[in-house]
Amino acid sequence: MPKHQTRWAGFDDKIISLYARGMTVREIQAHLEEMYGTEVSPSLISSVTDAVVDEVKAWQARPLNPIYPIVYLDCIHVKVREGTVRVKAVYLAIGITMDGEKEV
Repeated sequence: MPKHQTRWAGFDDKIISLYARGMTVREIQAHLEEMYGTEVSPSLISSVTDAVVDEVKAWQARPLNPIYPIVYLDCIHVKVREGTVRVKAVYLAIGITMDGEKEV
């Protein structure tokens, strides 16, 4: 690892990917130790995932266009852990702007 670098390139992305798959901080910690042979503190994992949560909240609060001439709606079913594993519906809407850009 180069001097003054505290983590490998892409390490935060790996943590975020595991978090997005529904893994807990402890599960992420165990997975990283198993895969890379390195111990990662729960506080490091939490700080990486907390940064993403702030970005998600900002994205969710962004202003939407007043008009979307085309809107696609879809639903996927995913397994989530809520005490037990359950299947839940996740609804998705994609709006096409007047300029032809897609927005989720």
